[in-house]
Amino acid sequence: MSTWSSQPSSTRESDNKEANEASIAQVLRYHNQTKHSFNNYARGPRGLDWANQPNPFRRYAAAPLVPLLHPPSPNSGESPLYAEVFPSLPSPRSLCLSTISRLFYDSLALSAWKTAGASTWSLRVNPSSGNLHPTEAYLISPPIESLCSHGFVAHYAPKEHSLEIRAEVPFESLARILPKNSFLVGLSSIFWREAWKYGERAFRYCNHDVGHAIAAVAMAAAGLGWDVKVLDGLGYAELEKLMGLDCFPNFKIPDRPVKGRMPEIEFEHPDCVLLVFPSSSLVEYNVDYNELISAISELSVVEWKGKPNLLSKEHVCWDIIYRTAEAAKKPVTMLEGSIIDPFQRSGMLGESCYKGYSLRDIVRKRRSAVDMDGHTGIAKETFYQILLHCMPSGFGSGLKHGRQLALPFRALCWECEVDAVLFVHRVVGLPSGLYFLVRNENHFDGIRKATRPEFKWEKPDGCPDGLPLYELARGDCQELSKRLSCHQDIASDGCFSLGMIAHFEPILGGKRAWMYPRLFWESGVLGQVLYLEAYAVGISATGIGCFFDDPVHEVLGLDGPEYQSIYHFTVGGAVVDKRIMSLPAYPGPNLDA
Repeated sequence: MSTWSSQPSSTRESDNKEANEASIAQVLRYHNQTKHSFNNYARGPRGLDWANQPNPFRRYAAAPLVPLLHPPSPNSGESPLYAEVFPSLPSPRSLCLSTISRLFYDSLALSAWKTAGASTWSLRVNPSSGNLHPTEAYLISPPIESLCSHGFVAHYAPKEHSLEIRAEVPFESLARILPKNSFLVGLSSIFWREAWKYGERAFRYCNHDVGHAIAAVAMAAAGLGWDVKVLDGLGYAELEKLMGLDCFPNFKIPDRPVKGRMPEIEFEHPDCVLLVFPSSSLVEYNVDYNELISAISELSVVEWKGKPNLLSKEHVCWDIIYRTAEAAKKPVTMLEGSIIDPFQRSGMLGESCYKGYSLRDIVRKRRSAVDMDGHTGIAKETFYQILLHCMPSGFGSGLKHGRQLALPFRALCWECEVDAVLFVHRVVGLPSGLYFLVRNENHFDGIRKATRPEFKWEKPDGCPDGLPLYELARGDCQELSKRLSCHQDIASDGCFSLGMIAHFEPILGGKRAWMYPRLFWESGVLGQVLYLEAYAVGISATGIGCFFDDPVHEVLGLDGPEYQSIYHFTVGGAVVDKRIMSLPAYPGPNLDA
């Protein structure tokens, strides 16, 4: 008998309310404790323990390994042009070994190996803070010829570009609920991989990376004519069961940071599952979460194969990460209405600023800049085009921006909660200064009222209709942006940099602690667009996780918890380090790096 059943409903509601308030208090405590300031950085390791650097490649020993195909070169004509997927998606391709191979190859695979001196390391299509890659991926699929003759759950092994078949599952129950010819991609996080370098702030960075991965999958799927949607009605327990992640042992969270041999902190935290389906097959789709949860429960009886490898010999457990992850665990929420939104084209001033690259060219050749050159500039038309593709609702909808309808934001199932303050340095035809991009126009009145009264809030010259960009103040803000981004030159030496400002109302007013990581997911999706757009116009970008939180708020005049800076970015001309040599992604060296 459930422990709840013997209690009066008023008592249960009171207990639930108290637990919810405690969870909200925990995520806010985490957010405040992990802020950087001019006088103090968030707690982390004092140096890097290279002997215990986590293995970036999870493997499940004894699970059957099935190689995926390596698609033709980007110039084969197989991949659509990058600019072509934003107005509309191409005709959907059939689900088969070839298309599944392409999906992972263009989203989560290795993109190159780099070598300098005695060091060699891998890069991936999906970016990651510090190139540490806490994100793991799973495929939950019906039978696919030449891959598996039964429904299955598989772990994606990027180093081998292969699938580890962890279980054969009764997919028939899922098939009755999910759209025809659809499948699922699950994402999880290994917090230890980021915490090894970044300490307590790692929970933020892991969730940035989830957002980057969501966008990477959505863009790769778009090239195949497939749409993507987070099935966000599912709770933590259902995600854990669906991906077979309940194989990891539980551990008692210590009451302070602890160092020692703790393999249990290498567990995978289930983040989300993505529904991938043919773009033209559905006008609407209502998820019956009761039936879906019932179908997932059938996975309790399947035989899971493979034992996860050990990533480090010794560990440091930053306890607040795990307390916050526990507080932010999502319960089941019965979302109502269709999860399928009409595809909305993104704003396009013209394709002249793009270089005619294919989608595969862009996603696989994108790199994170290490330094900016301090002199490359872009035309204001190019700047506006980049920002048009950063808008969640697309162009021409006749509605205020807010709903996430355009690629790749449409993968998310909540209204946009992330706006951006921009530091413009080298945009030809646009005065240097401070600008604000209101990505959700329902935020406009609140954010304007909350910021400094002397800000201008004027549309800049030549700004396209439908782009809610506002000039706040003119002036050289290179030194300011550098100081705010932990004194890093890369923030001031590009064409522009920005800080993503999250609206915390879904947590504070909505009383939903589980929205906290989702704000970081959304910022990661936006960051992925900036990466791709930068490469598409011939420059580069880099995410900046190190910034001084409250000084950013002070510059804007923000006071209180309602608006918080959660991710910074810089876009500009990269400095190429000629000492570093590039090697092909496949076949790569036999290294776990």
